[in-house]
Amino acid sequence: MLRLFMCVFTSKMSAGADVGESGPGTRQGEAAEPPAPAEKSGARGQLGPGRRAAALGIGALALAGCAAGAVWLFRDDLPHPLGDERACAGSEQRLPGRILVHGTPVPADAADVHYFTRNGRAALSFRSGLLPDFLRGSGIVPPDAGLFDERHGGVGVAGEPYELPDGLCGPTLRSPLWYYDPAGGVRVTVERSPLYGDTLRFPARAVITYPLG
Repeated sequence: MLRLFMCVFTSKMSAGADVGESGPGTRQGEAAEPPAPAEKSGARGQLGPGRRAAALGIGALALAGCAAGAVWLFRDDLPHPLGDERACAGSEQRLPGRILVHGTPVPADAADVHYFTRNGRAALSFRSGLLPDFLRGSGIVPPDAGLFDERHGGVGVAGEPYELPDGLCGPTLRSPLWYYDPAGGVRVTVERSPLYGDTLRFPARAVITYPLG
């Protein structure tokens, strides 16, 4: 609100610059001074072209600052795509409050969720400390397989930054990475622990692409 007050104050100050230098300086009970010659009075009562342009420029800057301040102040009230703060720009379909992948809901502790939907597919990103349970519960990792069984996945590209799927917003993944390619057009990439080779980060972020429906 202080930002908006300063904008209004600056606008009023710039508008006041259009007032002439000489004002009605006659007090009650004092004799009025004789008027100055017409040519001198007109020169003192009006701004020159340069000063008028400067005053207009200050006013324009004040209004622009006011508009920027209002956008910053009320940025949380701006509409999100599809009315869902999790949706990335350009998404075509809104996902339910409890997102399902392979018929399995994402972990209950899923945080910092982002998704992008287009052409019947979704790209989903979230962070969770319960990813191992989700991977097994959804069938992405078979019950009798280890998290990093190479029959069901592989090591992400080492030494290269991970690129999010097209359209997906939010944080990227941190190396080292591991990916899974289960059946049904699903692909899952997760953050592996940099210290222990047999577990994920805690919490770990996952990026999942899958068909909707």
